[in-house]
Amino acid sequence: MTDPVALTARLVRCPSVTPEDGGALVALQELLEGAGFACTRVDRNGTPNLFARWGRKGHVRTFGFNGHTDVVPIGRREDWTRDPFGAEIADGFLYGRGSTDMKSGVAAFAAAAVDFVTQTPPDGAVILAITGDEEGDATDGTTALLDWMSHEQERMAVCLVGEPTSPDHTGQMMKIGRRGSLSAWFEVEGVQGHSAYPHRAVNPLSAMARLMDRLASHKLDEGTDHFDPSTLAVVTIDTGNPATNVIPAKATGCVNIRFNDTHTGAALSEWLRTEAAAVDQAFGTRTGVRIKISGESFLTPPGPLSDLVARAVEAETGVTPELSTTGGTSDARFVKDHCPVVEFGLVGKTMHAVDERVEVAQIGQLKAIYSRILTEYFA
Repeated sequence: MTDPVALTARLVRCPSVTPEDGGALVALQELLEGAGFACTRVDRNGTPNLFARWGRKGHVRTFGFNGHTDVVPIGRREDWTRDPFGAEIADGFLYGRGSTDMKSGVAAFAAAAVDFVTQTPPDGAVILAITGDEEGDATDGTTALLDWMSHEQERMAVCLVGEPTSPDHTGQMMKIGRRGSLSAWFEVEGVQGHSAYPHRAVNPLSAMARLMDRLASHKLDEGTDHFDPSTLAVVTIDTGNPATNVIPAKATGCVNIRFNDTHTGAALSEWLRTEAAAVDQAFGTRTGVRIKISGESFLTPPGPLSDLVARAVEAETGVTPELSTTGGTSDARFVKDHCPVVEFGLVGKTMHAVDERVEVAQIGQLKAIYSRILTEYFA
């Protein structure tokens, strides 16, 4: 039997801060190839990625897992009470950067897949698509894997992303969709002048304040059947002006929007530019707008895949998971264009935090859930 706790510890000891691999994918490839998986490194632009398949390519019954081994930086080392890459176990917890997000999830589905195909070889195929670029720009990670799979005619029929999904206890929640994410940067240009003679200047800060207020005060929607209301947050306003008697020539600001299926990134972008133009007309400023759409909102309607996961979770935990679309973005936003996808993993309380840790018992429980999902899918 493959021990998911030992595998989690081995992965945590790999300092795989994006975009470094630190040996994490090498360790997984070694394990998977030993179980008969055909493995291919799909590195792109320096980003490490691993594709692994057991079984015949193109089989109609192909179950996929997706996850990442890269982690965010540790922050200040002195704030940690344990080695961030030591994988120390104490008081029932395994400590280390990535232990929750999401090396325990990768270890659990890799261990489940290895044991499943070696002990009860299915009539079908199992794919693991693992990236080293989820915590970064995500331009050469799962997208690179999916591009390569399309070129090689590799395909998953369904996919489970092993991200942490539960707020408080295992089994509490699975994700059947995600909100879209959009960031917009505004650069408002005015005319510099003396603060005692504001009529001789064009103050970009006044225009910026009005623009940010208009955006933040606007109610985007009321929410939908599966999504909470969309949100817009003003995240920065800057001028770099140290003087109290100078009206600056330029001001910059940024907002982030998390949006539901009422909207598209393109429609929101048009709205933002229209609002900026209206403020320019009122204040005599000129505003440049730069927008990055990190992902569109999506939903995998409740059905066979979510039912399969829910049954396995309830059988192993006694808890019926809530079907949710809350939280940030994940690589499921890319997988959704390839096949039906849901997310299910452990409790995410300490992800990205100092002294990140995962309850040891939950790692084995997660492997059992993934094993049950595979068994029922191929039954």
